[in-house]
Amino acid sequence: MNRRRMVGAGLLSGVILVLCAGVACAASGETATAEAVTGMPQDGTAWWVWPLVLFVVTFIMGIIAVLGGVGGGVLFVPIISGFFPFHLDFVRGAGLLVALAGALAAGPGLLRSGLASLRLAIPVALIASSCAIVGAMVGLALPTNIVQIALGVTILGICVLMLTAKKSTVPDVPQSDKLSSVLKIYGVYREESTGETINWKVHRTPLGLLLFVGIGVMAGMFGLGAGWANVPVLNLLMGAPLKISVATSKFLLSITDTSAAWIYMNQGCVIPMMVVPSLVGIMLGSFIGVRILRVIKPTFVRWMVIGILAFAGLKALTKGLGIG
Repeated sequence: MNRRRMVGAGLLSGVILVLCAGVACAASGETATAEAVTGMPQDGTAWWVWPLVLFVVTFIMGIIAVLGGVGGGVLFVPIISGFFPFHLDFVRGAGLLVALAGALAAGPGLLRSGLASLRLAIPVALIASSCAIVGAMVGLALPTNIVQIALGVTILGICVLMLTAKKSTVPDVPQSDKLSSVLKIYGVYREESTGETINWKVHRTPLGLLLFVGIGVMAGMFGLGAGWANVPVLNLLMGAPLKISVATSKFLLSITDTSAAWIYMNQGCVIPMMVVPSLVGIMLGSFIGVRILRVIKPTFVRWMVIGILAFAGLKALTKGLGIG
């Protein structure tokens, strides 16, 4: 009952905000000014049409994101920028908030459960969040076509990573390195499925932290969030258990994406007309996706997500090159 009330309140708040934004947009005056303020195409279409379309698309996207085990931002930016007539800067700003909303919702619970490790998250967050700010500034300064090309290449790279990456539930770490020992990056958690208590530690910490420089820059530049890259580095390279890697990555997004989102907000690239229907759609779709996850075959969904991302990546690449 409480969950239904929360969902109902969220929907009501979303509708009110969208209505307010629409009224403000309708009263803004000239078409050119309205387009600059809203980032929406000003082609004579009623103000509520595009928010409604965004809500429907992101609702479906939320279902797919849960079933495919990917963050909403990874699907949001390439699909919305590739197939909708919205300016890329506004799409990236909304994409960061989409990824941030999911991270903020999950973060406290993951910390309470002991799966998200603060000792592991803090040094990574300091590096990734600082670099995300740089990435956001660079992304806003570069020409749109250059960012589109880089986005397309990155999305296609994510597809390759999803096809080839392996996951290790509890990697074998013979000995922790000096840096992780100094930072005291280790811990204990209980594996509920087996009842086993697992002591874990990490290695290759300097290389892992170095990679998070690039991950942070890409997260800020493209508005994707960085969960797609966080987990492989934490799990496969540094040797953190898979559950610790996933939970810590989710917590990291709440810090990294917040840093980058402030840059987009300061530049006026975050607007209610795009953000509110997208957030409400993603959240409701996620609720439905969790229920469908119990009965659907994960292999089919994984291939579907890879196919959608590959198509969207190619679309972004050709759009940036001016041939699509």
